[in-house]
Amino acid sequence: MFKWIFTVLITILLAGCSVQETAKTKTTKHESVPVAVTQVSADTVKLEFPSERYPETAQHIKEAIASGKSPVCTIDRDGADHNRDLSLKGVPTKKGKDRDEWPMAMCAEGGKGADIKYISPKDNRGAGSWVGHKLDDYKNGTKVEFIFK
Repeated sequence: MFKWIFTVLITILLAGCSVQETAKTKTTKHESVPVAVTQVSADTVKLEFPSERYPETAQHIKEAIASGKSPVCTIDRDGADHNRDLSLKGVPTKKGKDRDEWPMAMCAEGGKGADIKYISPKDNRGAGSWVGHKLDDYKNGTKVEFIFK
């Protein structure tokens, strides 16, 4: 129920944002820092992650990549619930914290063996919503390389 309410609220908030699109880059006007999804090929995009907006998530992704996890996420929305179950199995919850996964559950590379870090719910859920919104227009199988500036 909470997940559904959260999704509806995010959808309502994002509906007010205007989006500019070009053939190669999509940026959202309402963001204080321009962040783009850049089409590299028919099935590959680069996503510039807003580290200043979601610092805990950004730090976790950078650490996971530095330890050998892939910087590329292959979109697999249908496998997200299963991947989340596998990646979080045996990782206890902590009051006031979310269990952040890299690769994310929506990535084919996610699931068992994902790097897990406890971070604030605001940062984790905001970042997840932001990424999901940025990748809405891309189909399953699209490869997304996460870039940090």
